[in-house]
Amino acid sequence: MRDIFIEELILATKNNNNIILLVNDLGFGVIENFKKKFPNNFINAGISEQSMMGYAAGLAAAGKHVFVYSIANFPTFRCAEQIRNDIDYHNLPVTIVSVGSGVGYGHLGYSHHGLQDYALIRSFPNMLIASPGDVMECRACVKYLVKNPQPSYLRIDKSSSYKIHDKIPKIQPGKWVKVFKKNKNQDSIYLTTGATIQYTLNNFFIKKKHDLYSLPLWGMKYKKNQFNYVKKYKKITVVEDHFQDGGFQSWLLETLNNKFSKTTIISKSISPKIVGRVGSAEYLMKYLS
Repeated sequence: MRDIFIEELILATKNNNNIILLVNDLGFGVIENFKKKFPNNFINAGISEQSMMGYAAGLAAAGKHVFVYSIANFPTFRCAEQIRNDIDYHNLPVTIVSVGSGVGYGHLGYSHHGLQDYALIRSFPNMLIASPGDVMECRACVKYLVKNPQPSYLRIDKSSSYKIHDKIPKIQPGKWVKVFKKNKNQDSIYLTTGATIQYTLNNFFIKKKHDLYSLPLWGMKYKKNQFNYVKKYKKITVVEDHFQDGGFQSWLLETLNNKFSKTTIISKSISPKIVGRVGSAEYLMKYLS
């Protein structure tokens, strides 16, 4: 997904010179093509994440759409105050690109796990979360963010090239995207966000008997229509590469806002037992249960 992001950003920057890419002395092997094509639109802020986020806010206030690219926790928890005060509260067009969602960098240890980022980012009222499930949703998310500059958080898998959609899906904040549908009378479905579609199919063997939907764009602002989706089903199993507390399922439950629903919402999320574990993403995703 990293390569897809850069491909789409290059295409967008050809038509929009206001796009700026900021990195913190990483991303090499991925970002060079953008840097070569648009040297005046690229800034390496060095290993100084909080300052980098401040630079992004200043550039955005001056009319730029800034994409801040870094690994998992580095542009989120390390920069929480700057995101809140400088970007979100001022409603500035900064897209924070978090690479290595979930346990994508699991072999580098817990400092690189992205398992609590939804909890942080979704607490900011103006922030749109873009969490694509495959490479086609990734293209759709980048295209949407380019056309709709705003405080946003693009959460992408480090190395996934998984593709389940035949074409780029039409996406809107809060709108569920059909991945596949078995029949018209399905009352038990799976709902994912982020790069968990592949793990959902492999771990839970759902394709034979359940519909599958994805929600790539969501956030605090976009809760109002969720009840109309939820009430259609008796059971929804939510899959996410994040802890349950503060995550996507928690957000979905909050959207009901005390409205009565007979729907049972079940969580398939990363177990806290993963804390302290180191290994490949494939190994660590065994803690998705």
